[in-house]
Amino acid sequence: MQVTHIWHQFYLHRKKIAFLLLFFIACIPPLQAQKQRKYEKTENLPNYDNRRLHYGFLIGMHSSAYRVKYSDAFLANDSLHSITAPNSFGFSLGLIANLRLADYLDLRFLPEVVFYENSLNYNSVKGSQASTNQQLIEATFVEFPLLLKYKSVRRGNSRFYLIGGVEPGIEATGKKEDSEGDRLIVSSTNLSLQLGFGMDVYFPLFKFAPEIRFSRGLVNSLGDKTNRFGQPIDRLVTNTVTLYLLFE
Repeated sequence: MQVTHIWHQFYLHRKKIAFLLLFFIACIPPLQAQKQRKYEKTENLPNYDNRRLHYGFLIGMHSSAYRVKYSDAFLANDSLHSITAPNSFGFSLGLIANLRLADYLDLRFLPEVVFYENSLNYNSVKGSQASTNQQLIEATFVEFPLLLKYKSVRRGNSRFYLIGGVEPGIEATGKKEDSEGDRLIVSSTNLSLQLGFGMDVYFPLFKFAPEIRFSRGLVNSLGDKTNRFGQPIDRLVTNTVTLYLLFE
């Protein structure tokens, strides 16, 4: 059942994933040409991956949305037709600390500041009248991904890799309890599971890597179930696809 759900999510976001993949491929130098010139071309930064520790910075662009699980109160509400969560875009800035564990395995710590603008649409029907109440959640999170990076054999000036791990996060601005009122309230902390892939490209002075990473929330992000926006929801989790540009 879980595998079916995952493939269903891929199907729903097939256009978005295809766009990111095309963008990813566009960032990669032509591999065929590189293979033909590998004996003629100078290998950039030949001892770079032998370093025990190195640093860098990253820029990220993401598409995110909440995944909603209805509560029993939703079923008892005759006027509320559905709660939908459209995808929204944001960006992030962060640092890179990379620790070499073995020839093809690194441990990476990538603290970043992430700007989110998620929303939920509460769609109601009363008689012949339909209406939508949108709840917008803008938040700035400080997130601390701790990831393992498994690398392929280096070919010339490039190599592919897989990456995965966990990402705890906390809202940087905090909550203003006095101004919340009757609106959707989400948690100021989160924990996500991350999985992705990328490609290291070695230049004479630095290493560049385009990377795509998928993130799925592991904890319930709903902060308050007592008001009219929280009652119809049993569980609210984050779902994010991010394109990173990494410079090391």
